[in-house]
Amino acid sequence: MKYLSYSIIVGMCMSIAFSACSPKTSTPVTEKKEEPVADTKPKKKRPNTPCTILDDLSPALKDDTETAYVLYKDFIKLKKYNQAMPYWRKAYTRAPAANGRIKYQFEDGIILYRDLYDRAEDPDMKATYLDTIMQIYDKRVECFGDPGYVAGRKAFDYYYNFPGVISEDDIYALFKEAIDAKGEKADYFIINPFAKIVSDKIINKTISLEEGREYVTKLWKAIEYGTSSGKSKEAWAIIQEYAPKRLENLEGVEGLYDCDYYTQKYLPLLEENGESCDTITMVYSRLLWGNCDREGADVAMVRAAKDKNCYTPPPPEGPLKKAFNAYNEGQYNQAIQLFREFVDLTQDPEKKAKYNLYIAKIYYRDIKNYPESRRYALKAAQLKPESGEPYLLIGKLYASSGPLCGPGRGWDSQIVTWPAIDMFEKAKNDPATSAEARKLIATYWQYMPKKEDVFFRQLQAGSSFKVGCWIQETTTIRTAD
Repeated sequence: MKYLSYSIIVGMCMSIAFSACSPKTSTPVTEKKEEPVADTKPKKKRPNTPCTILDDLSPALKDDTETAYVLYKDFIKLKKYNQAMPYWRKAYTRAPAANGRIKYQFEDGIILYRDLYDRAEDPDMKATYLDTIMQIYDKRVECFGDPGYVAGRKAFDYYYNFPGVISEDDIYALFKEAIDAKGEKADYFIINPFAKIVSDKIINKTISLEEGREYVTKLWKAIEYGTSSGKSKEAWAIIQEYAPKRLENLEGVEGLYDCDYYTQKYLPLLEENGESCDTITMVYSRLLWGNCDREGADVAMVRAAKDKNCYTPPPPEGPLKKAFNAYNEGQYNQAIQLFREFVDLTQDPEKKAKYNLYIAKIYYRDIKNYPESRRYALKAAQLKPESGEPYLLIGKLYASSGPLCGPGRGWDSQIVTWPAIDMFEKAKNDPATSAEARKLIATYWQYMPKKEDVFFRQLQAGSSFKVGCWIQETTTIRTAD
């Protein structure tokens, strides 16, 4: 007991001593807790679309919908549209915006309903399918915007795939909406059909000259931008074969193009062939036709070249002199009227033929009115049957009509070569035009349809065929191969 008490006392003293030697702290010592590690991984931002996307669905529904997307796409690739339809409907109904980025589901839906439209015989069902197609287009705008693109797609479909369903004015309005929205970056697929509609409306005077000028200018800018962009090269190559020719054909509409257009297009020709009187005269009259300043530097330069290289003895006073003066001053319509007066006054069949042909050339070369050009060329041919010149000109009119009668390539644009070659064959009979006629036949022969194209349409080489458009000629089917 004595030893136990001693031990306790010693222990207490040691504890007190240890405590006295220990450093003091101002706050109690507490156990340090570990801070939770922050999640630095960026959260996935939802795509900016008001439409349902796959991530909005429950995991099970998302998985089933993704499977539907995959399955319908596989069937469409195989063109098994009936099998694709139920899967497409499931995918589109549940998540029309898919992952929030892809948009092909709208194009695919249009493919499927277009197939139903083409196969349907009941007009009411056709109308229902077409209405659904337009609703799909509208849904695309709701989900992803870009109404200009969709307006162009609608216009394209109405023009090519559903002709006659809505009026040309309504199609024209959709094309306008598309190009107004996108400007020089207009989608390539609207260029050719819109160029045709605008051209027709300008020529038929169903739109004002000011409106025509506005949209022709926008088309030129879109063609220039699209061609130089390096994108969709094959599509823009097709456009280059059609739209520019359609728009150039409008040069015959007085006041449509301004001076800048004519100087940019025609002044460079002087660099290539600056001493040719024909070239100089054409450039000079074009600048004046485009209302260029007669006292401006460009016109003065061309006038000086004309005075130097183009002197011809002036005709005697009368309608003929006035006609040439009017033509040389770019007053094409007045020149035609004055040449007509001369043809009516003269009793010389040779001169009648010559100046009827001159009128035909003005209509062809300057005013771009092909039917009128042919009319006066035929008058010249009647007055001078042995001459090959009228037939040579008519052949050129026909051969140049590919962009007027078709899309610039393909069947409708190729068959104009048949009546053209008929005319060149007639021109071969005149020694004065034989060499040029043979050259033109060789040139245009390669542009005729091929055997397979003729066979596909259940036609036969050597049979007769009537070419429509403005030509309205019965000709003989030929093939390039």
